[in-house]
Amino acid sequence: MVNVTMENITMDYLQKGETKIIVLDSKGNVDDFFGWALHNKSEIEKLVLQYGGVLFRNFNVSSIDLFEKFSTIFTPELEKYKERSTPRSEVKGNVYTSTEYPEDQHIAMHNENSYAHVWAQKIFFHCVQPSEVGGETPIADSRAIFNQLNPDLKDKFATKQVLYQRNIGGNLDLPWEEVFQTNSKQEVEGYCSNAGINIEWFSDGRLRTKAIRPAVAKHPQTEEMIWFNQAHLFHVTNLSPAIREYLVQTVGESNLPRNTYYGDGDTISDEDLQEIRNVYDEHSLAFPWEKGDVLMLDNMLMAHGRRPYKGARKIVVTMGNLTSNYGI
Repeated sequence: MVNVTMENITMDYLQKGETKIIVLDSKGNVDDFFGWALHNKSEIEKLVLQYGGVLFRNFNVSSIDLFEKFSTIFTPELEKYKERSTPRSEVKGNVYTSTEYPEDQHIAMHNENSYAHVWAQKIFFHCVQPSEVGGETPIADSRAIFNQLNPDLKDKFATKQVLYQRNIGGNLDLPWEEVFQTNSKQEVEGYCSNAGINIEWFSDGRLRTKAIRPAVAKHPQTEEMIWFNQAHLFHVTNLSPAIREYLVQTVGESNLPRNTYYGDGDTISDEDLQEIRNVYDEHSLAFPWEKGDVLMLDNMLMAHGRRPYKGARKIVVTMGNLTSNYGI
């Protein structure tokens, strides 16, 4: 596969010694990125399913409009970012900023919206402005994570599943109006009822939600088993020790902005969480963004995160092909 060309496009792996993520580099030979991608749609989709994703480089992606247009080739109906757990801003249409956490914070690996009852199967990133230092979007193969984890741990999660608990609103989390993109409590209640989310309203305007979701899945197309959850990301141990201690002492564990448990309510041990994080670290791949890069991922096959950075950075995101099919 290495150094194969496709219509004057060089094809290589993202990193030497790895066989995940293919880089297609135009070397400036393609003037019409949209037309080229449309012509090669079938082959690109096959590459994404086989390697988890494709990084397009030097294709003269000079505008957010072109990036959005490219995304619609593979996801004709781009999706709004619903059931939000992190702050984002709408750039244009269905194009969003990547998560707006402070630049010194690390965002752990995750499959987008794997805590929700539906999620986008395809997600696209476009580098408008790379940061001066850091700011990579590391990726990890969900198949490799599943295969590497201890069988007993996998069985425990597969059997018990994951309970996601959130306390939305107040001074600690996004307002419920932003999370659910509505000002109507009735609409929130209808959405949660359909999504299998238990809710509890508080007099101060906060909303507590609880949802039990599978921890593993079988990919609908490739039929490979994958690790597909955000147990480690939502868990309170994902916070720094100082912040974690302050929050628990101040509001109590039941009122934390978010936390996870096994589906039967049992505590997820530090040892289980550390094993998950260690395996993600072992399989993470990272690359420096270049201006104009477009990264297309299968959101089930590949998890992603964000490394801290310095300097201006602008990565925008689109997503689509909603599914609720765990395949199991």
